[in-house]
Amino acid sequence: MNDPQHTSKDGQRAPSRRLKTMVGRDPEEHGRVSSPLELLFDLTFVVAVGTASTHFAEMVAEGHAAQAVTAFVLAMVAISVAWISFSWFASAFSTDDWLYRALTMVQMIGVVVFTLGLPAMFHSVEEGGHLELRVMVIGYVVMRIAMVSQWWRAARQSPSFRDVGRANIRWTVVAQLGWIVVGFAHPPLAVAFVAFVVLGALELLLPVLTQGRAGGTPWHPHHVAERYGLFAIIVLGEGVVGTVASSGGLLGGADGTHWSGDAIAVVIAGVGLTFGMWWVYFATPFGDVLVHRRNRGYLFGYGHIPLFIGIAGAGAGLHVAGLQLEHHSELSGVAVVLSLAIPVGLYLLMVYLLHALLLSAADRFHLLLISLTLVVLLAAVLLSSAGVPIAVCLLIIMLAPFVTVIGYETIGHRHQQQMLERLEEADTQDQEADTQNH
Repeated sequence: MNDPQHTSKDGQRAPSRRLKTMVGRDPEEHGRVSSPLELLFDLTFVVAVGTASTHFAEMVAEGHAAQAVTAFVLAMVAISVAWISFSWFASAFSTDDWLYRALTMVQMIGVVVFTLGLPAMFHSVEEGGHLELRVMVIGYVVMRIAMVSQWWRAARQSPSFRDVGRANIRWTVVAQLGWIVVGFAHPPLAVAFVAFVVLGALELLLPVLTQGRAGGTPWHPHHVAERYGLFAIIVLGEGVVGTVASSGGLLGGADGTHWSGDAIAVVIAGVGLTFGMWWVYFATPFGDVLVHRRNRGYLFGYGHIPLFIGIAGAGAGLHVAGLQLEHHSELSGVAVVLSLAIPVGLYLLMVYLLHALLLSAADRFHLLLISLTLVVLLAAVLLSSAGVPIAVCLLIIMLAPFVTVIGYETIGHRHQQQMLERLEEADTQDQEADTQNH
């Protein structure tokens, strides 16, 4: 039996033992927040990101930087795409009834299986010969079976979204069949990488292929922005993990109470950098922007993939620094500093790029802030090449996000509010023009 969808005062859906009709949620629903089920689902990705970051750091420390970057990007793209597909569907169609929960549990199992395949994939990239994807593909198959089932339910129960549902089922199956072939046919490494790029592009284009002509789905701007913010926090957790991994081996004495200068610097730099990156991300009210830039949801959604790579890479870079300070790495000081400065720079560049593209504005104030930020990162690298200790360079890199923090806490927030007001005025004028034309 079906029953109506009930919402409590805090925006959460009231529990029900009956199946609900998956008709699509109200994209303007008041008080919409992430559900406990979504938060539980995200926990499986903590392990996935952590596994990828750990193997990345270890490969970099061993001097296999090119292979490490390749494997890490492959892993993070796959992780991000899996999380994105669930999160946008949930924003549009979540019923939170027993069947929806059961299928979400199946997806969580798929994420765990996928994660178990990451070490073999990293090892295969390091060794060369072929790309080992079998366990990862099995995990994706499990996730996709659940996702296709969810889309089948939406297509069956929501006449207005039948076309978009069927299109998602069709293209998801096509992409998954391609992954099965690549994973189990054991093609040469070069062929496998080409196939990965082609199938990865297909995965990224799924929203274009399935929602363009079908009219899209009723996703909620503030809910989507909150979901991405929460996932960013999860990935930022790797910065804390990297800090602990970096400083743990630097503690002296049997009881670990004799702290070296390096250990103190790593703790300050790691926590400070993670905190600064968090502060920068939440300086932009992405939910308010998406309300007026709904047509740029795809840009927001998939534009976060390199941003997530930068965050996770920064955590791995801290781990690399710790391995170097513990004398478990043969890297030069410059290489160690670059292993942290590059992902931090990528992250901050993506935050500014998304801000500019979503607001259709690249002003001198933000250009000044990002330029000063890059100067700080470059200074850390140059000082390292001049023989300055790695711990000092880490502290300098820590200052990079605080260029934005200081800029926003002085005049940036007022400046951004003016940009949002202009965006709202332009949106209002467009709506009035559309009303007059009709």
